Amino acid sequence: MIDYSVIPEGALPRRASISSITLAELSQGPHLTDDPGTRALRLERLQELESAIPSVIPFGAAEARIYGSLVGLVVASGRLPRARRLDLMIAATAAAHDLPLYTRNGPDFLGLEGRVRVVAV
Repeated sequence: MIDYSVIPEGALPRRASISSITLAELSQGPHLTDDPGTRALRLERLQELESAIPSVIPFGAAEARIYGSLVGLVVASGRLPRARRLDLMIAATAAAHDLPLYTRNGPDFLGLEGRVRVVAV
């Protein structure tokens, strides 16, 4: 499963999927700018991602339960979970489906070792 859309192609597995949370994060991007050029670029990237990776894994009850345990791990590691909520929801989705999580933001997932396999690219 992929956390972020701008990952070098060679670093990804042959079959990839994204969490519905990742799709939500990326879908907000075009609407967070007033610049038409930036908006167009973000929309284009989003459409490319959706075409390239049509498998979107929903966030449901199992993922929500795992999310709660991941919040506990983050707190136990001395970090605050509030700023990491979406990342933790993405990690919970990967954990619920026993998938590695490919990300450019490996440090965002510190404290989850043993629960989520994070692959920093």
